[in-house]
Amino acid sequence: MVSPEEVANDPVDPAALRRLFLFEKLDAGQLAWLCRDGRIEYVDAGPVYREGEPATCFYVLMDGEVVLTKMSAGQEIETNRTDWVGAYAGAWGAYLGQEFGGKYQGSMYVTRRSKFFVLNGETFAEMVRTWFPMAVHLLEGVFFGGRNSREILDRRERLLAMGSITASLTHELNNPAAAAVRATAALREQVAGMRHKLAVLAKGEFDTAVFDSLIRLQEEVAELVPKAPKLSALEESDRTDTVGDWLEDHDIAESWELAPTFVQAGLDVAWLERIPAAIDTESGPAFEAAIRWLRHTVETELLLSEIAESTTRISALLGEAKQYSQLDRAPFQVADIHVLLDSTLAMLKSKIGDDIAVVKEYDRGLPEIPCYPAELNQVWTNLIDNAVAAMQGRGTLTIRTYREGDCAAVSVGDTGPGVPHDIRDRIFEPFFTTKPVGEGTGLGLDISYRIVVSKHGGDIRVEGGAGDTRFIVRIPLHPNREEPK
Repeated sequence: MVSPEEVANDPVDPAALRRLFLFEKLDAGQLAWLCRDGRIEYVDAGPVYREGEPATCFYVLMDGEVVLTKMSAGQEIETNRTDWVGAYAGAWGAYLGQEFGGKYQGSMYVTRRSKFFVLNGETFAEMVRTWFPMAVHLLEGVFFGGRNSREILDRRERLLAMGSITASLTHELNNPAAAAVRATAALREQVAGMRHKLAVLAKGEFDTAVFDSLIRLQEEVAELVPKAPKLSALEESDRTDTVGDWLEDHDIAESWELAPTFVQAGLDVAWLERIPAAIDTESGPAFEAAIRWLRHTVETELLLSEIAESTTRISALLGEAKQYSQLDRAPFQVADIHVLLDSTLAMLKSKIGDDIAVVKEYDRGLPEIPCYPAELNQVWTNLIDNAVAAMQGRGTLTIRTYREGDCAAVSVGDTGPGVPHDIRDRIFEPFFTTKPVGEGTGLGLDISYRIVVSKHGGDIRVEGGAGDTRFIVRIPLHPNREEPK
C-alpha cells in the first residue's frame, strides 16, 4: 500500500493527462478539475492495495508495471500484468456507491517503482456523475439490470433444480408410503381373521391351561418374526416343502398356502411340533383353528414390521430432505461435507437410478468446514445431475473427498464421454450448455462457480476425459474472512 512518503509533490501536468486515453476528450475546465483534485504518487515495488480493503482510490498508470490478482481457494491468482500507460484500476466503480460493494475487488501490485495519477474515490465518483450523467445512468442500468436479471435467472435455475429434487423425493416417498397403505389394509384383514379363529377356538374343548399354552406360543412367534434368518432361495424352497408336507400330514387344508408364511417367520417343523404338544391333539377342527390362528399372528407381525420399515424410511427421507434444504438452520455455519453429500445423493436417488453404480470414497479425517450448506448442496446437485445426464443413466458415479492443501476437495466423477477440450474454458459461462434445446438453461455450472468461488473463496475445475471425467470443487478449511454479514 502507499505510504505518506511515497506521495510526490510533482504538479499534475494537464498535457500529460490529455495524452491518456481516459482523459483525451476532456475540455480545459475538466482537466483543470483533475489537476486540482488529483495527485501524482510514486509507489515502490510491492502492494498498492489488497482485495477486500475499503476501495478509496482510483489509479491510472503513468509509468511502471502493475500486476492485478484475485483470491481463489486461498491462493492469489494473477489476472493481468501490464505496463501500458493509461491502464487503470482501483475504485473505478465508486460512482455506483455502496451497491457496488465498497471494497477493492482484487489486489494490485507494482513490479518496480511506478508512477500513478490518483483520484480519491469520492472525487472520482463526483466527476463522473457531473460530467457524464447519461453515461452514469446507462452504466447503472447495465450493472443493476444485469444483476437483477441474474438473480431472476438464478432463482429459476434453483426452482428447476428444486423441481428435479421434488420429483425424486416424491418418487422415493411414494414406495414406502404405498407399502405402508397396503400393509395397513392387509393388517386389518389379518386381525379380523385372528378374531374369527379365536372365536372358533373358544367353541372347542380347550381348557384354560391349553389357552395359556397357545398364548405363550403366540407371544414366542411375535418375538421370533423380527429375528427370522435370511434364507437363500434354495433354503427357503426346501424348508417350505418340508413345512408343507408336515401340515399336509396333519390334515391342514391348503398347506401349500400356509407353509411359506411359517418359513418366512423362521418357524421349522421342530418348532411346529410344539403346537400339538401344547393342545394335546394333532388333528381336527380345533387343531386347524390353532394352526391358522398362529398363522394370522405371523402375518400380523410381518405386516407390522413392514409398516415400521416403511414409516421409518419415510421419516429418514424427510430427515434427509430437511438436511438437504437446511430450512431450520443458519445460512452460514460449520458443516460436515459428507453429510451434505449424502443428503444430496439421497434426494437424487431415483434420478440416479439403478443402472448407475454410486461409489463413495470419503476421507473421514476431513474437519467440518465453515460454509453455506444449502448452497453447496445446490452445487452437488448440479454436478451429480450433469454426471447422470452425461452417462445417459448407465455407468459409475464416484464421489470422492480428500484434503488438498488448506482446502477440502470434493470430486464428482463419471464414466461418460467427457468434456471436449475446446469448450472447457466455456462450460462455466452463463447460458453455455451442451444439452439439447429445452433440456438445459446453461446456468447450473455458472451458479455453481459463483457459489464456490465468490461465496466460499474456493475454486472448481474439470479434469480427466472420456470414461473418467471429474469436476473438482475445493473449499477452504479456514477461510480468511469472517462470517458474511
